[in-house]
Amino acid sequence: MIVILLYLQKYQYNMDDLGVLIKVEEQLYVRNPDSSKLGQKIITTSIEMINQLGFEKFTFKKLSTQIQSTESSVYRYFENKHQLLLYLTSWYWNWMFYKIYMATVNIDSSIIKLKNAIDILTKDTKEDEAILYVNEILLNKIIITESSKAIHTKNVDKENENGCFESYKKVINKVADLILKINPNFKYAHMLVTTVIEGAQQQQYYINHLPSLTDNAKVEDTIATFYNEMVFKTIKK
Repeated sequence: MIVILLYLQKYQYNMDDLGVLIKVEEQLYVRNPDSSKLGQKIITTSIEMINQLGFEKFTFKKLSTQIQSTESSVYRYFENKHQLLLYLTSWYWNWMFYKIYMATVNIDSSIIKLKNAIDILTKDTKEDEAILYVNEILLNKIIITESSKAIHTKNVDKENENGCFESYKKVINKVADLILKINPNFKYAHMLVTTVIEGAQQQQYYINHLPSLTDNAKVEDTIATFYNEMVFKTIKK
């Protein structure tokens, strides 16, 4: 446990007496929302409201009314709602990295490690009881519908230089390394991983909104099965 804890701390995770604490890069907030009950309430409520309203209609004014606080108090934690979206996106991918690590750390088989990682990236999200104030199911819906707005901006290059997307890159690199353990000569590991992630998210969206664009929508784990087959056939030596 000590070794695992030290490794998780290196990658911005901690375990406290109450559960798992996912840490987010400092450049993605003004004040760490983990540091206070109000900050945690801002995260909890913003996830609920963005999921309900959509990112365009979500405002700090509406958020402050919902949490019975002032708009200025929200700005003490985040400069604007774009920074908040970057924070939520980064939190999600740090959490996914943590889940992938925990699902692969004590396994010898590279094939099973990769399958576990793909399952985590493609199966339906379940709420993590170890996380106290984040509804991961709702956050996953936000990632599917809204996270592209965190990347597809005019400031993406500057934000990338500032390390705003490191959590997502860590997930891509982690799974790409698992692929290369199986086939060191495969040339497109990172492209394949991003294809799996973005494709799985698109299929989840189709299942819920445009089911005629996908297959066997009501069959459990169809998306995970498809992408496992695709990945292992693609990287076959």
